[in-house]
Amino acid sequence: MARNDLITGNVWEDYSNKVQERMNNPKYLGEFSEEDAKAKGLKLVVADFGAEACGDAVRLYWLVEPETNTIKDAKFKSFGCGTAIASSDMMTELTIGKTIDEATKITNLDVEKALRDTQDKPAFPPQKMHCSVMAYDVIIEAAAKYKGVDSKSLRDKEIVCECARVSRGEIEEIIKTHHCKTVEELQQYTKAGTYCKSCVAPGGHEEKAVYLVDILAEMNENSTENENEIKTEKTEEKFENLTLLQKIKKIEEIINEKIRPALAMDGGSLELIDIREDEEGLKLMIKYLGACSGCASSSSTLWAIEQELINHTAYDKIKVIEVH
Repeated sequence: MARNDLITGNVWEDYSNKVQERMNNPKYLGEFSEEDAKAKGLKLVVADFGAEACGDAVRLYWLVEPETNTIKDAKFKSFGCGTAIASSDMMTELTIGKTIDEATKITNLDVEKALRDTQDKPAFPPQKMHCSVMAYDVIIEAAAKYKGVDSKSLRDKEIVCECARVSRGEIEEIIKTHHCKTVEELQQYTKAGTYCKSCVAPGGHEEKAVYLVDILAEMNENSTENENEIKTEKTEEKFENLTLLQKIKKIEEIINEKIRPALAMDGGSLELIDIREDEEGLKLMIKYLGACSGCASSSSTLWAIEQELINHTAYDKIKVIEVH
């Protein structure tokens, strides 16, 4: 999928540079033959997986060292959108150098995170998250073929949504990362609960051990408890309870970040001469600089500075005094 294939430039900006590069120039696209494997003394494993819901499909090729069960090289072929191609390419790379058992622990969340440019920004839009789900499934298929077992015996036992093959761990990670509060918000990042819907809540055609609503309630309850703990900690660190050095540092931060930039807009500035503390509170001695020096409205500016400091410290015993 090239840039011109997208409807608008804004859509393109939702994809990381890594995704864009692998969409157009996948590093591991290709295939291995039995002759390739024999030439290197390795075992060839070929596995397929297709997502019926969206029509995407991927074929994974592994060259495995039988003595160590290590994947020495890998390639893939993919039929699907650009996100599916980029995800398949990264999935293939992540399996190289790992043992078969290590590879089975790779999830679509690992693939998506590996495709990010920065840790805090998703690699692609939430509605495309399902395109990376095939990563887990095709790895399981390949591992099962290598081991000579049914793939069902290797799949995550905590799968919550059988239709989309989404595990509880993946759901919890998405809730935590994207602060999801409802099933609808959760479904922006995963296809869980969008097909037969029996995993959403009790009452569907299939009874489940745990439902999406249960996981959401549990995760959000824990999140609220953590937020309350953080708020309590912050409350305990009131400005009035800080040491004088800590108060001075806080005052300097507010002046540098809030007050000086505002004064600079009118060509002025200030110099913090001294900070003193007594039973009446905190007294700041300042000297106006630039356009503020000798300004007719300097007294009102003094009051505004005082209020700015009080607002950002929640401490009303601050007095600002001008010195010449």
